[in-house]
Amino acid sequence: MSITTEQRDRVAKGKGFIAALDQSGGSTPKALKLYGVDESEYSNDKEMFELVHKMRERIVSSPAFNGDRVLGAILFEVTLDGKFQGKDAAQYLWEEKKVVPFLKIDKGLEAKANGVQMMKPIPGLKELLARAKAKGVFGTKERSVVFENNEKGISDVLDQQFALGEEVLAAGLVPIIEPEVDINSPGRAAIEETLKKGILARLEKVSAPVILKLTIPEKDGAYDELVAHPKVLKVVALSGGFEREEANRRLARNKGIIASFSRALSEGLSAKQSDAEFNKALDQSIQSIYEASIT
Repeated sequence: MSITTEQRDRVAKGKGFIAALDQSGGSTPKALKLYGVDESEYSNDKEMFELVHKMRERIVSSPAFNGDRVLGAILFEVTLDGKFQGKDAAQYLWEEKKVVPFLKIDKGLEAKANGVQMMKPIPGLKELLARAKAKGVFGTKERSVVFENNEKGISDVLDQQFALGEEVLAAGLVPIIEPEVDINSPGRAAIEETLKKGILARLEKVSAPVILKLTIPEKDGAYDELVAHPKVLKVVALSGGFEREEANRRLARNKGIIASFSRALSEGLSAKQSDAEFNKALDQSIQSIYEASIT
């Protein structure tokens, strides 16, 4: 069995969730602050990324973090070129932890228009995908945001997402297509219905199965058709700003969807904790998200 086949089987059939460790330049200061690292403790982007890398390394090297409960982990591009415990990051995740590595490839969001934020262009995409594949990455993640039930905006987001998804598939990787719906959007259930219809229409044409990363739906069971679709390897959910307890509650009510949490995963972790305190807090976080994902 090839590594890719084994990884695909783990994602499709394994029990657990995907850890989102892909905080980028814009979200890193907030992630560090929640981790107990003040902005006064670094003076430039290089130092900031070194500190967040240490946070990620502490998480993935913890005995609490392994393939028993964590199916995959999404890395930021800077992390891909770094090391965990002296090994290439993606290689460490798979070989040491049996956690399937993914890479965030989007470069952030355009200004809001038609009730959505599209992805910015991704220069050097072909080279990035080839490098990710060579480093043992299984798939990619690419995020857009939907704020309003605007059919044109949602259609534009999905056209862009699925076109990029085809490029990822052509490179031998599996895309995580992520049209996030902002949890503060009024009429979120109606937005999610429009989004689901658009996704279903495009799944009929996609060349190979993809992963969907969606906001936990306002209406329980709203994405059951997507979970059961033969062109969907997995449906994963972002916490979207919900605190972990609330995100877990909502997730557990949607059978077949697993977590892909970032902020909710690291909630309660601190740079000031001893290793014993840190590992205990991480273990409790992982266990609660795991249970919500397999319910």
